Amino acid sequence: MNKTLANIKWKSFSLNSLFFLEKGKCSNANRLDEGNIPYIGATNRNNGVMKFSKSNKKIESTGNCIVFIGAGDGSAGYSIYKKENIICSTSNICGYNNNINKYIGLFITTCLDMNSTKYSHGYSRNMTRIKKDYIMLPINSKGEPNYEFMEEYIKEKEKKLKQQYKIFIQERIEKYKTKVKINKKYKPFLISDIFETVQRGKRLIKNKQIKGKIPYVSSTATNNGIDNFISNNKNIRKFKNCLSLANSGSVGTCFYEPFEFIASDHVTHLKGNFTKYTYLFLANMLNRLSEKYNFNREINDPRIQKEYILLPISKNEPDYEYMHNYMLYLEQKKILEYLNFIK
Repeated sequence: MNKTLANIKWKSFSLNSLFFLEKGKCSNANRLDEGNIPYIGATNRNNGVMKFSKSNKKIESTGNCIVFIGAGDGSAGYSIYKKENIICSTSNICGYNNNINKYIGLFITTCLDMNSTKYSHGYSRNMTRIKKDYIMLPINSKGEPNYEFMEEYIKEKEKKLKQQYKIFIQERIEKYKTKVKINKKYKPFLISDIFETVQRGKRLIKNKQIKGKIPYVSSTATNNGIDNFISNNKNIRKFKNCLSLANSGSVGTCFYEPFEFIASDHVTHLKGNFTKYTYLFLANMLNRLSEKYNFNREINDPRIQKEYILLPISKNEPDYEYMHNYMLYLEQKKILEYLNFIK
C-alpha cells in the first residue's frame, strides 16, 4: 500500500448516511443469566464487555457492527467494533454497514473516538444526536469512503505488531526455560503472617477526584481494579508493587499492581518482599475469598486479620520459589499458545 494517512484525501460523512442505526435491546442487565454472549454496557473498557450472558434472541443484536457507547462517566462518546452477536444496553446504539469487517470497523472506531470529548455522563449520545454527528474518513476517486484503504491500513498495522510480538516472545522463550512439579502439599497461613503490610486505602469521593495520569484503584473486578486516572496529592494513600484486594463492591477480587496507584478505601493493599510471579500466584489464591464474601458481608479490617490463605509448602513453610516458577511456567505456556495462534 503506497498511500498513507497524510497524503490520502478525507471527507466528512454523517453517521446517519453511513449506518443503519438500531438501539440496544436490554433494559435490565441484572436479569441476564450467565452464559457466553457478551453484554455491552456503559463502558469502553474490555471492548465494552461487562459480563457474559445466556443467549436470548429477543434482546440480542447481530454482530459485525459498531457500538456507539451512549452513557457512562468517561465512556460516553466512545465506539467499539463487535464481530460476534451481542446483548446491548438500551443506552447504546448499534451501527450497521454492509461494507465493514473487523479491520474497517477498527479504523472507523478510531476515527469516531476523536469526537468522544463532546459527550459525557450529563450529555448522552442518544439516537437524535448520533444521526446529526459527523466523521472524517478517507475517500476514493468517487468521493466515497475508501473502505479498501481502511482495511489494508489496519492489516498492515496488525502485521507489524505481530512481527514485533514474535521477536519479543522469542527473546523471552530463550531467556526462561522452567519446569515445575504439579503435585505439591498445601497449608493454610494467616494473611497477616504472609504480608509485611496490610493497609486499606483512603476514601476519595468522585467529585473530589482531579483528572490526571495516576491510576485510581477501587473495587471494580476489571482492568486491575482501575476506576479512574487522577492527580490528587493530598489526603490520599499511594502504593506500588503490591496486591490490591477489594474489601467491598467486587469483594475478594485481587490484582497484582506493579505500578504506582492511589487506593480507595474499598481496597486493601498487601505488601511483601515478593517477585512479580509470586505476587501473581498469591493473587490467584486470594481471589478465592470471593466465594465466602459478598456485598452484604465485606472484608473489613478485623476479618482480614483473621483470614487465611492456602499456599504450597516446603519444610512446612510457604514455598515462594515454587510459586514464582509455577506462574512463570504458566506464562510461558500461554505465550507459546498465542505465538502458534498468530502464526
